[in-house]
Amino acid sequence: MGHWLQRNIIEPGKLPLLLALAAFVLTFLITRVVTRLIRAGKGPFGNVKAGGVHIHHVVPGVVLSVLGGFGAVASSRHGFGAACFAVVFGMGAGLVLDEFALILHLDDVYWSEEGRKSVEVVVLTAALVGLMLAGFSPFGVDDMSQDELQDRGSVISTVAVNFLFSLAVLSKGKARMAIFSVIVPLIGLIGLVRVARPGSPWARRFYRRRPRTRAKSLLRAYHHDRRWLGPRRKFQDWIGGKPTAAPALPRR
Repeated sequence: MGHWLQRNIIEPGKLPLLLALAAFVLTFLITRVVTRLIRAGKGPFGNVKAGGVHIHHVVPGVVLSVLGGFGAVASSRHGFGAACFAVVFGMGAGLVLDEFALILHLDDVYWSEEGRKSVEVVVLTAALVGLMLAGFSPFGVDDMSQDELQDRGSVISTVAVNFLFSLAVLSKGKARMAIFSVIVPLIGLIGLVRVARPGSPWARRFYRRRPRTRAKSLLRAYHHDRRWLGPRRKFQDWIGGKPTAAPALPRR
């Protein structure tokens, strides 16, 4: 284990990235535990207020992210300083993305259905950073030889092609596949050959006069959502807590 860590993490200068990822995930998990205890009225924890204003933890998260980011830029990839700033940045990013839904909606939707977006973004971010830690580079650059990397034209063309693949997949309404295809281009190729989701820009543009393809898109989206929506929600509830049920509308 020590040899693997030295060869694959420390020597390539990936230790700060590993520490940032660990701090990011750990901070998010601890924050969720604390907020769930506050919600349940258990433990010594409580909301932070100043002058009657509820201070959300995104505020210290922004401060830590700024400190860690500028510190990481000012330091090298090796040494105690880089490791320390990486931990600070990971903690700040964990606090910020835990309230991603609040930033998106500009409203306190932490325990609402919209608050699930925070958990989705955190899981997605951790997965992408984990792929980069494993050796994947954006837009397939890791698949190129040293001679190809020295050729600027080859690098630019490879990045451009994979970027267009990602945009095409995104236009098909497959946001998660588009994001992961930035790191693993093969995922983008799979998303490109599959039918687009209904209502996506691709479907509106190319399926308008193709009723069979449009029907296939609707059927596939229905089966996909029916198969994965339940397990995905259970996973989100297990990590971040179950959202508060919306009040029933009065009957007219």
